[in-house]
Amino acid sequence: MSGNVKTNPQLIALITDLKAKTRENGAAIWRDIALRLEKPKRNWAEANLSKLERYAKEGDTILVPGKVLAAGSVTKKMTVAAYSFSDAAAAGITSAGGKTMTIKELMESNPKGSNVRIMR
Repeated sequence: MSGNVKTNPQLIALITDLKAKTRENGAAIWRDIALRLEKPKRNWAEANLSKLERYAKEGDTILVPGKVLAAGSVTKKMTVAAYSFSDAAAAGITSAGGKTMTIKELMESNPKGSNVRIMR
């Protein structure tokens, strides 16, 4: 077997962009996320809304290198970036006054990756 070979062109492009941003800015957070996304999908992070509610503070920027799921609820206003969201999770975050975005959008809006918390 050849090991872990990614075939999703959007995922490959994201990983390449993350590594390029690290070389460009010296922000180690993007390389860390790229390495996490290179792992098999079964090892990716899956964070429920209840976990975000428990560990995030009001106004935080949270990065989930995987998928955000809808178990639980959120009452705090926060920005959450992830590879993907379940429909109900995205609705729960926005109904609490928060914002959802892709990892690429977060990388472009915050190139240094400052004040970003990684949730696994």
